[in-house]
Amino acid sequence: MKKTLFLVLSLTLVVLALPSKACTNFLVTKGASADGSCMISYTADSHTLFGELYHYPAAVYPEGALLDVYEWDTGKYLGKIKQARQTYNVVGNMNENQVAIGETTFGGREELVDTAATVDYGSLIYIALQRSRTAREAIKIMTDLVAEYGYASEGESFSISDANEVWILEMVGKGKPEPVKDKKGRITYKYNKGAVWVAIRIPDGYISGHANQARITTFPLNDPENCLYAADVITVAREKGWFAGEDKNFSFSDTYNPVNFEGARFCEARVWSAFNKATKGMDKYLDYIEGKNLTNRMPLYIKPDRKITLQDMYGFMRDYYQNTPLDMTKDVGAGSYGSIVRWRPLTWKVDGVKYCNERAVSTQQTGFSFIAQSRPWIANPLGGIIWFGVDDTYSTVYTPMYTCMTKVPETFAVGNGNMMTFSDNAAFWVFNQVSNFAYTRYKDMIVDIQKKQSELEGNYFALVPAMDKLAAEMYKQSPAKAIQFLTDFSVSQGNNTVHEWKNLYAFLFTKYMDGNIKTAVPGQLNPIVKQPGYSEEFYRNLVKQTGDKFKVIETGKQ
Repeated sequence: MKKTLFLVLSLTLVVLALPSKACTNFLVTKGASADGSCMISYTADSHTLFGELYHYPAAVYPEGALLDVYEWDTGKYLGKIKQARQTYNVVGNMNENQVAIGETTFGGREELVDTAATVDYGSLIYIALQRSRTAREAIKIMTDLVAEYGYASEGESFSISDANEVWILEMVGKGKPEPVKDKKGRITYKYNKGAVWVAIRIPDGYISGHANQARITTFPLNDPENCLYAADVITVAREKGWFAGEDKNFSFSDTYNPVNFEGARFCEARVWSAFNKATKGMDKYLDYIEGKNLTNRMPLYIKPDRKITLQDMYGFMRDYYQNTPLDMTKDVGAGSYGSIVRWRPLTWKVDGVKYCNERAVSTQQTGFSFIAQSRPWIANPLGGIIWFGVDDTYSTVYTPMYTCMTKVPETFAVGNGNMMTFSDNAAFWVFNQVSNFAYTRYKDMIVDIQKKQSELEGNYFALVPAMDKLAAEMYKQSPAKAIQFLTDFSVSQGNNTVHEWKNLYAFLFTKYMDGNIKTAVPGQLNPIVKQPGYSEEFYRNLVKQTGDKFKVIETGKQ
């Protein structure tokens, strides 16, 4: 079947080898947002992830149809599951019903990885998006799938939203089949198929986040409106000897993914970065996110001091701990040009002592990122927008993609280049050209980049209300024409973003080539050329390390 083939090819080719300690999600309820929308964001960070915008068209399948499932990270064939009779249109990580799903991997206890299961976390996301009408329904679909087919992944946190609710679902498997020997010495296998999980609805008016560290601790046991969980989430822990207290004191995170230095400094610190932007008083958790006091854990969600705008979400996504004790431009690692990136590895040793870089939300290895906006005042299928970008969040452009669209821009399409095949018309490669060139003289080039970024995002933000109004009027007469209208708009804006970014690269390369900063002079052939060199701090450190090696000896003064 065409739909099945598309899913197989997409899961096999689009996203390979996405490692743990990789991604960041922020969640905003409609009562906490400035315009009344629910928003979740996601950075898909991997050094081997090629950023594309994939599309699963709506379809109807015959009774008894099966779906081949391939592991999202590796492309490994896992098996077959029953196909749904009807699936919905999906663009990126959001469907036509305004359901959106993101994830971060926390790993958890290694012994709980299920090597015999059929459905992994990546497949769960895209299968659930194709089948769900609400966030709650997505949770049920995901948890029912792992109960029936097993869970073939490490521990995972999922952000799940629709136009009215925002949830965090945390899930970890129950382990691989274990050999059991009977009295006659025969070996059989005991398989505790499924997953242990907890899902919590973020209270309206609050925001949350997760970043590769399980964040749900204790949870209400008798509040199905706001908390859902696997029936055996506590009993499995008791059977393993990991928990012996009263049920009411059971903590999912402390049991299945206890926080350590790495979990606090590399993961929880990213959640703190958004919380710190949204409300006062987060300094009290500095010792926690620095990894110095692991008992001082942050709450799962907070009430922001102000309503969160889409532009605030851009700021959350573009955080490198600026204006905090972890600011990445304030140490020697920033170099002479105030770089906000650090080349991997994340940790290193000097004289046997282990040290680390900061791991910020904004990072060079991002394949793609998005802000999914579910808008309750606009009916499906016109209400959902995924603001989509590729590469480093600090220098990307978030472009609106309506999730009713029937095709994606050529510049973002699957198959237009890959991680080892350059395409000068692929958004991923065009944005990487700009960002990687900017890394050579960051504090100067980023000014030009952000000027163009702000211009494009501002234009898109201004256009969307007009598109909403026109599409709504059109939908009354012809739903198909309204969807085509929004498809054309999304495709044209996506292609325009890449076109503008190609022009930006040409401008930057011309202006900053060879370490110079050139300015054109009207009416003259040659530009004004400045050669600012390195920072004073750089030169002082150079002299400190080399003494008189580079000292200029003036004639007659030897």
